[in-house]
Formats: sequence, structure tokens, C-alpha cells
Amino acid sequence: MTELPPYWLRDNCPCAECRDPRNGQKLFQITDLPDDLAVAAQAELNGHLEVLWSDGHRSRYPLEWLERPADGDGRTEAEKRLWAAADFARGIPEAEWAAYLADPAEQAAVLGAVRRSGFAVLRGVPAVERQVLEVAGTFGYVRVTNYGELFDVRVEPDPNNLAFTSVAITPHTDNPYRDPVPTLQLLHCLENSATGGDSGLVDGFKAAALLREEAPEDFAVLTRTPVPFAFRDRSAELRADRPLIGVDALGRIREVRFNNRSIGTLRTGDPEAFYAAYRRFAAITLRPELQLTFRLGRGDCLIFDNTRLLHARTAFEQDGSRHLQGCYADLDSLLSTLAVLHRRSAALDAIADLFEGVGAGEYLGEAVTMAEHMLQAGALAEAAGAAPHLVAAALLHDVGHFLDEHGHDSSHGRDLMEGQDNRHSDTGARWLAQWFGPDVTEPVRLHVAAKRYLCAVEPGYRERLSEASEFTLRVQGGPMGAEQAAAFAAAPGAGDAVAVRRWDEQAKEAGASTPDFEHFRPLLASLMR
Repeated sequence: MTELPPYWLRDNCPCAECRDPRNGQKLFQITDLPDDLAVAAQAELNGHLEVLWSDGHRSRYPLEWLERPADGDGRTEAEKRLWAAADFARGIPEAEWAAYLADPAEQAAVLGAVRRSGFAVLRGVPAVERQVLEVAGTFGYVRVTNYGELFDVRVEPDPNNLAFTSVAITPHTDNPYRDPVPTLQLLHCLENSATGGDSGLVDGFKAAALLREEAPEDFAVLTRTPVPFAFRDRSAELRADRPLIGVDALGRIREVRFNNRSIGTLRTGDPEAFYAAYRRFAAITLRPELQLTFRLGRGDCLIFDNTRLLHARTAFEQDGSRHLQGCYADLDSLLSTLAVLHRRSAALDAIADLFEGVGAGEYLGEAVTMAEHMLQAGALAEAAGAAPHLVAAALLHDVGHFLDEHGHDSSHGRDLMEGQDNRHSDTGARWLAQWFGPDVTEPVRLHVAAKRYLCAVEPGYRERLSEASEFTLRVQGGPMGAEQAAAFAAAPGAGDAVAVRRWDEQAKEAGASTPDFEHFRPLLASLMR
């Protein structure tokens, strides 16, 4: 491994002394580190780099994390799919509203399309007023502007914006005169029976990349010339001086502001060079091969990146009704929601892998595998009409058998059958606490204690235990004493733990038909934090 700079390495120490384990935030200042910080010793062990520092601190880094390539914030051209209209010959990114609401994977696909391609369309969104706000609320927050929390796109008798007329609107981005500019726009079609009024999109990043390829000097002019964008009406006067093409510190395209209607008088820089570059760029955005045209029908909601895509509209006749409601939102919330969905999906993949891997092993001398036992417990809870968090706890109650004390895959359950209490309920609860709240993890943590409790207070319960369960009862401490039982009964979550315990004892039927892990995946996803 390439030698890593010591301050970089130490600044990224993941231990609980350096970072809050709940949120990952750093617990020290960079100036707290000694001036002569150095690595005293290091070794690779069990997939980790272990480091002893000159000040005595110890750090442990996963090798996979150290070798991970750099990633970005999802906003530059490097993380986008730049496109022309022909790239969507088979159809544009779209999904049904009902599926989007019901399936986290479908929601991730829609938001991922906005991140990658700049837009997506939701079909079948209820065509009622203000519904566009509900769409925005599924991934973020509405950005309120001088237009209000939402705006109506229809012909107005006294419009303060050409969008509120029936004339054609050429490709543009919205609100370039605002800082920060709203980074997302949503347009929800309530009615579109007029002749004309089709929607159009142009990938502004693609147009800017073509300008850079064909006329690099013009591209440079547009990235360094601040353009005065302005808007005013009776109640607002807004201005922002920004380049038409914004780039990051590495020169990658990050933003396009393009709105012919809102450009004020340029009085700085080289106007001749600017207008030559501006005209060339404008001509590229009008190339037919870049124009993606489609029609929004009743119930369609278009979500698009207002810092990247230029949107347009053909003129329409006033022979029918055309009414869209729109609102603004922001990419940071959409990207946050998408990242959480991906994080949850990765966590569910990790849990599924345990069921399919070590879960296929023998379950402590019973006639079922560990995975079959847990799936049966989850199915029993579901059949009983239990609350979702209890179904999850029943399904996952024995996950600690799959893990060692560090949370790594392990056939840890063998220890219990060899007479050593592996405290799998504590291990499982700690591991699950990465993603689930106490309503799920507490019944998991307490389900062993619940067996000891029931053996102490419920006549006949112990006699019904299987031979293997009787053996593990003795290893785990045997029935509770009277004081222990009273304390357990008074503990928050004891009732849930007892319920999980009962399903646990029933879930040992060889050959029983149960749903697979994927059946429970949406329920688990809905409970993850």
C-alpha cells in the first residue's frame, strides 16, 4: 500500500474516541494533533490496517475503505450521463406514482435518473391541485420563492413572466437571477388538452461539453465572465452575477445558467468576446439533435435538475386547457434521500447475505437451518397481525448467531452448543442498531432474557422447550429468580420481547413453507433510519 500522509490518515481515524459512532462527526480539531505526529508501527491484519501512532493512539482502517477511489458530491459532469435526444429513443426515465411510493427500489431508480440524466417523469400522480408539493415532499423540501410555494403555469391576464402566456419558450434555466438558484424544478400536469404546448429538454452539460470541444476559448470566456441576471416586478427585485457555465476547482462543468429573458446589461470583461461565445453556445442548445421533446399528459409530473437541464415549451393554441402546477426544490435533499436509500439497500443486502450464507447452517441442533428458523419466526409474527417492528424483530432475532463480537460474519452459534454463552442477543442488537431503532433492537436484545423469564413465571413453559432450547437455557443462566423476573417485567420492551420469544419457540418446523427474505425487504426498509 502506498504510504499515506500521517495527518490525512489520523484525521480519518474511525474509532469511537475520534468520531461519534452515531453520526460519524469528528470529536477533535486538526490542531489538537501533535506537530510531530508520526506512525510508530503499522500492520495489515484481517482485512484492516492497524496503526500505532507516536502519541500512543491506535487506529484501525478497513483496507477496502483505504483503497476506495475518490467520489464526488454528484453535481459535476464527471458523475452524469451526458445525453442527446436519440439516447432516449426507447423511452425516457419514468415510473408509476403508486410503484414509486410503495417500492424503495423504484424510488431510488427515479431519483437516480434525476441525478444521472437530470430528469424523470412520474406517471399517474393524482391530478389535483397542490399535489406537486406532495411529490417534492417524498424526497425533500419545497423552496419558497417570490412566486410562492407553488406556481401555476397557464395563461394569465396580466403575466409577470412569459411562462404565463401561450407563446413558445426557448430552452432556458429558471431563476438565474437568484443566489442560490433553485436546483430542482417540478412540473405537474393537471390538464393539457390544448393544441401544442409540448415540453422540451436540453442537456446543458452536454451543450457546454460540445462548446468546450469545438471552441475551447469560447468555453473559457463563458466560465469566467460574470453575467448580470436580473428580475423585477411589483414585489421583487432580484439579481445574481454568475457565469453562464460554472465549473468546479478541477475545471469540471457543475452548473449552467442560461436564460435570454433575464440577462441584464454586461458592463465588465470583454463584451465582444462574450457575445461571440454566448451566440455560439446558444446555437448549440438549439441543435435539433439535442432537443428532447415529449408531451406531459394529465397526471404526469416532471422532475428535473434546474442547474443542468434547459427546459422549453412549444407555443399552444387557446383551444383547450393547459394547466401545470410547479414548485422548486433542491438537489441536496434529493441526493440525500437517494444516498439513504442506497445505504439502506446495502444494509439489507448485507443482512440477506447472512441469511443465504452462514444462515444455511444448522440451527443449534434443531431440524431447521438458522435462516429457516428466522424466516418462520417472521412469518408467524406477520400471520399474527403483529406490528411491523415486531415482525422485523422476530425475523432478525437470532442474527447475532451469524456474527462475532466485532460484527463480522461468523458461525458464532457453535459456541453456544459447546457450552459457552455467545451473548448473541446483545451482538445482534448492537449490529442492527446501525440501521434500526430500539423498537426493533430491544426485543432482539431481550429475547434470551424473555425465555429465562417465561421459564420462571409461566407454568409448563419450560416443559415445552425443545431439547436444544433446554440445553441453551442452562448455558444462558437458567430461569430467572423472582427479583430478576420482576425487574424484567418492568423493563420497557419486555412485552415485545416475550412476543418474539413465543414466535421463536414455534419456529422450528422442518419443511414449513415460509416467504423468503425478499418478501420482508420492503417492511425492513420502511423501518430503517
